[in-house]
Amino acid sequence: MTAPFLKGLAFGFVLAATVGPMWMLCFRRTIAAGALAGFVSGMGIAVADAIYGAIAAFGLTAVSGFLLAQKFWLGLVGGAFLVYLGIRALLANPSAGGDPAPANPGLLRAFVSTLGLTLANPPTILAFAAIFAGLGLGANASYAAAALVVAGVFLGSASW
Repeated sequence: MTAPFLKGLAFGFVLAATVGPMWMLCFRRTIAAGALAGFVSGMGIAVADAIYGAIAAFGLTAVSGFLLAQKFWLGLVGGAFLVYLGIRALLANPSAGGDPAPANPGLLRAFVSTLGLTLANPPTILAFAAIFAGLGLGANASYAAAALVVAGVFLGSASW
């Protein structure tokens, strides 16, 4: 019974460790606003990963089919927001050593923004669909095994 949990743990860790736009956003927030803001941002990513893990593991094909069908719009909105964040980062006036730290945008905002961006990230959607199908993590599994996979995905992603 531990095999589904370990598979989910490994997948969640590898997915979170992959350097991409969400990884960079979390890293930047950690540097700019501190460890707590980075941690909360990472938890937003981990919760989104767990949501997609639950969709895949519990076999909610209607929901995953809908998300895959809407990947263009989700990608467009998520991509536009990432471009906005990139432009803002490029145009930001870096603070010198003696300047005060930038204002913290708030922990709830940090969590919600990374949750939403990760949910709108097409590679995340496709990664869950491909990996879960390829490893058979959601196919013909019991609800207990599916719950273990989801817990593993969350803890793996959160541990990164």
